[in-house]
Amino acid sequence: MDLGLAGRAYVLSGASRGLGFATAEHLVRDGADVVIASRTRDSVDAAAEQLDSTGPGSAVGLTADLADPQSAHALVDAAHEHYGRLDGVVISVGGPPGGTASGATDDHWRSAFESVFLGSLRLARTALEEARAPLAVTFVLSTSVRAPLAGLAISNGLRPGLAMVAKTLADEHGPHGHRVNVVLPGRFETARVRELEAGVDDPSALRERIIAGIPLRRYGQPEEFGAVAAFLTSPMASYMTGSVVTVDGGSTRAL
Repeated sequence: MDLGLAGRAYVLSGASRGLGFATAEHLVRDGADVVIASRTRDSVDAAAEQLDSTGPGSAVGLTADLADPQSAHALVDAAHEHYGRLDGVVISVGGPPGGTASGATDDHWRSAFESVFLGSLRLARTALEEARAPLAVTFVLSTSVRAPLAGLAISNGLRPGLAMVAKTLADEHGPHGHRVNVVLPGRFETARVRELEAGVDDPSALRERIIAGIPLRRYGQPEEFGAVAAFLTSPMASYMTGSVVTVDGGSTRAL
């Protein structure tokens, strides 16, 4: 399917690996140009080089931390500088540290709020306020928006609020032709998931227990998520806004 991405430009945060990179890969393969961001220079440079070789679209890597108030403007400006336009933003950030609600300190909450919540909102708000044409904003959150995940208390607290803000932005900016949507990934084979599993006593037992609760009986592959996120951000999804799309192999039991 041609998603109508040729000649369009997108900014993707948290896109040097995992689900963000998989989304960028789909966009570039369909002809879009992308500015990808990560907090680590080496990883974002390597990811941009790999995307460039994927083509036919191109990629530019930028070091940016969404917790930094200057990052949002820097990313939006980079798209205009390199490509002369900005058609959409895919906002993905690394998850906050695992743990319990009782064990998380005030500093843990503040740090996660600055990065996961405020940093994401700031990038969306900046892109929408400075938009020169109809824009597509896609938030990559988590199925914790619909139901809490064990051991991820801070994520459980922040991501549902961010999803509601996304729907509010969709209401506010829809009259100007802008679209704001949310994608909720479940369990995927990413470095982030492997890091979380490595922190428990028996990773294999944990994985078996999680897979037993997924109707498709497996973890997802990043490219399976990337295809959905790229579609939602593309012109082919032009009548979708304020939507919350779950990509989780059926594991979320809530509607």
